[in-house]
Amino acid sequence: MADREFDVVVYGATGFTGRLVAEYIAATHPDIRWAMAGRSEAKLESVRDEMGVPASTPLIVADSSDPASLKAMAERTRGVVTTVGPYQKYGEPLVAACAEAGTDYVDLCGEPAWMRDVIDNYADKAKASGARIVLSCGFDSIPFDMGVFALQEAAIAKTGTPIARVKGRVRKMKGTFSGGTAASFFETMARVKREPEVLGWLIDPFSLAGGFKGPEQPAGDKPIYEDDLGSWSAPFIMAAINTKNIHRSNALMDHRYGTDFVYDEMMLTGPGEQGEQMATMVAKDRSMQDNPPKPGEGPSKEERETGFYEAMFTGMTAEGERMTSVVAGDRDPGYGSTSKMITEALLTLIDTDHDTTPGGVWTPAPALGQPLIERLQKYAGLTFSME
Repeated sequence: MADREFDVVVYGATGFTGRLVAEYIAATHPDIRWAMAGRSEAKLESVRDEMGVPASTPLIVADSSDPASLKAMAERTRGVVTTVGPYQKYGEPLVAACAEAGTDYVDLCGEPAWMRDVIDNYADKAKASGARIVLSCGFDSIPFDMGVFALQEAAIAKTGTPIARVKGRVRKMKGTFSGGTAASFFETMARVKREPEVLGWLIDPFSLAGGFKGPEQPAGDKPIYEDDLGSWSAPFIMAAINTKNIHRSNALMDHRYGTDFVYDEMMLTGPGEQGEQMATMVAKDRSMQDNPPKPGEGPSKEERETGFYEAMFTGMTAEGERMTSVVAGDRDPGYGSTSKMITEALLTLIDTDHDTTPGGVWTPAPALGQPLIERLQKYAGLTFSME
């Protein structure tokens, strides 16, 4: 792998998020060997020049409709970042190429049904070739997966046992979800119409956990007042994705969080009548369905740089002590922070030896662990802390 031409290929580099990834690599990691990839060489050249990325940056023409081009691309690089979604529409040929070539892979997928397909169809092939396929390396699900990981590692270090019941709560957030997230949602709904059995995967919090079935989990689908937090909480749109990934992480780590682990995610809206009204408003919000952002479009540079988020992960130890980890990001979640997180995920992955993380289909926490937290804090504007 080390003798391959590139360390990183950014596939989808002409798209909105792909451009941000390319800009971030050029600005932050100029010493890595990398290339931009997409369907059109002319567009790649134009985008490279528009962004001010060095003219010497190699360009690769590859297209999901041309498996041979993806195979050739995968064989030239140690790892691929792909921002080309919806993944259930465009993603499988690249996963297949990477699994065959032993090439590391990270994506921004928030499509549980497709993720289930990848696990079922490519885990064994990836194990055989040594490819590490790490799904959901953006806002869904790195802050949440790694936030729970940080809390549980702290609890185990302090008490010797994990926390059985963890609440993930978004405390602050300013920014927009990506057009890709909206497109993925609609593609998922279309698939449910074609394949009704897929609905069961979407409902089951353990559908990505390799056959493991844990205890009943909170629904998180309506506003609630939480006495222990002194706040109203509202449903959180990413919970259906993040919770599945976190239960998969637990399963992949031989149930380091316990086989009785219970986890849910919601958004804190504050105490009193105002908090209740806000929670009700959030629960009724249909902007993702009724007025979704379009793929390829996104917020301005100023909007990205003034965005932020903060999530906490809290629970009681067996001794009755509350422990809380906090993850905060310094950019809007769907674009500015995501483009940095996915890049650092791949750079962590290609620096991780195969004895630590062998080939297979992974989530971020078990694949990347503490080294990813360290890179995110050093380069990507995230902070991890204990309260």
